Amino acid sequence: MIIFSPLQQFEILPLVNLYFGFFDFSITNSFVITILFFVISFIFIFILSDFKNNNIYIFFSRWGIILNDLYLLIIGLVIDNIGLKDGAKFFPIVFSVFLFILGLNIIGLIPYSFTVTSHFVMTFSFSFFLFLSINIITFLNHGLKFFSLFLPGGTSIVLAFLLVPIEMISYFFRPISLSIRLFANMMAGHTLLKVIAGFVLTIMTLNGVYFIFHYLPLFMLVPLFLLEVGVALIQAFVFSILISMYINSAINLH
Repeated sequence: MIIFSPLQQFEILPLVNLYFGFFDFSITNSFVITILFFVISFIFIFILSDFKNNNIYIFFSRWGIILNDLYLLIIGLVIDNIGLKDGAKFFPIVFSVFLFILGLNIIGLIPYSFTVTSHFVMTFSFSFFLFLSINIITFLNHGLKFFSLFLPGGTSIVLAFLLVPIEMISYFFRPISLSIRLFANMMAGHTLLKVIAGFVLTIMTLNGVYFIFHYLPLFMLVPLFLLEVGVALIQAFVFSILISMYINSAINLH
């Protein structure tokens, strides 16, 4: 299928239509890519696993070294933001979030695939349920003291009428800011790649000396692609940092 617009690559297309009354359970390209990620992840962990000794090898293979580096990166992040004691409990969550976002971002860079994280509905749903889980943790740990998050200690009654609404808006805007940051960066980078790739194809269709000029934007695609790989990693890392900070606030109530 020919893509006429750089934004057409983000279109969610139904592959199998499934309707039950007013509910739409159609299988889309977004759903297929998400399931594909989980299948690839399972196969990847299965290859690195030793079920006889109930261990996972992350040190003695090429891919294992990469996984080990990511493991050390996230465990350092969790310890710095949550602490050693509490970080051990929440590390699996943060590490899973990091791998989930990074995997979907990287899959989106494969030609003819689909970037799931370029859609606000997906990133917001993911951020919202993480935010909801963090709030549940806060209530379980502190009960009604949870509401002290919106009123800093030592605040006068006059300032309370100003600070409480501001703090509440800032707090409940967290899942929105998380989702917007992720989807906007992924959409912008992929759109730029598609624009330049389309420009290259347009010049290549020209005759004569104009055909030579397609090499310049063509060579630009290589550093831009590497930049997008870096953005995919950075966005997953930033998302994990913010989730760690929110968990820390839920535990220590500050």
